Amino acid sequence: MRTTLRLVRDTLGEVESDGLRFGIPYLPELPARGPGADMIGRAAGLLVELPVDLQPSGWRFVDRPGRDQDRTTQLMRRDLDDLAEAFDGYSGPFKVAVTGPWTLAAHVRLARGERSVEDEGARRDLAQSLAEGIRVHLGDVARVLPEAEIMVQLDEPSLPGVLGGELPTSSGFGRVRAVDQEEVRRVLAEVVQVVRSAGATGVLAHCCAPRPPLQVLRGAGVDAVAVDVGALGERGWESVAVTVEDGVALWAGVDVASAVARREQGRQGARDLLVDPLMRRWGELGLPQADLDGVTLTPACGLAGWTPAAAESAHRVLLDAARELHWRIAGS
Repeated sequence: MRTTLRLVRDTLGEVESDGLRFGIPYLPELPARGPGADMIGRAAGLLVELPVDLQPSGWRFVDRPGRDQDRTTQLMRRDLDDLAEAFDGYSGPFKVAVTGPWTLAAHVRLARGERSVEDEGARRDLAQSLAEGIRVHLGDVARVLPEAEIMVQLDEPSLPGVLGGELPTSSGFGRVRAVDQEEVRRVLAEVVQVVRSAGATGVLAHCCAPRPPLQVLRGAGVDAVAVDVGALGERGWESVAVTVEDGVALWAGVDVASAVARREQGRQGARDLLVDPLMRRWGELGLPQADLDGVTLTPACGLAGWTPAAAESAHRVLLDAARELHWRIAGS
């Protein structure tokens, strides 16, 4: 983690010579370290008064904390120690990602083996516990980075499955009943409110599924949505336009892997590969071009599994593309 954090600060933590800042540093998740470092285990370890352990079927609620939860807690504690060392004296924006309540409920199971999302009381308790856990976690990060402007990303890749009744039951022969859209929105809104009141400067929701439920996300009061723009169809882009017009910022997940490959092959146009399609779509939607300057470029679905060298290349390609996008808009 220490090496990764230094890479993040060196590539994303610098202010340009003209005073502009294009990078947003973050606390990485490194799932290859094993159980407790994965996105579900990491968030489950933040739950307050809801202990978990790891079973062959995945993370599960238990009566008392055990070795698995201790390992998760220790990993996070070491990550914060490394963060304090790598980002000593840092001021500026900083992002912390946490699995959202609905994706967590879709994967953490009850003691009897069912998904938590199948039980109305369990999913309510989980959301409240997670909100409190994020509040505590934000306090820990703020003590390590007292001058940082901390934003929180709620990762919700399973949200479309929750809303659409697409999650398989434990037996695999059926599907979990869809959760009402209004309940999903209300629970997300409650978590967002707690996170914001805990001092977060912004809350964004990330859903890299092909059909992100943007109406639900903006109804929950998030400040920004992060989606894979390459996976959006016509209706998805129309929903993006409505979202932006409602004052919710867009974090555009782009095909950074293709751009990195182009750069490594010595071919020109790596940044254009990311900027041109976004600008074209923006124009087709009839959105003001000046509003593109409020768009943040990001990998479509994280960098888990990338080598450190490849991840550094991805960061640099995205920074170059962000600069290109800014200067194109400024010169128009």
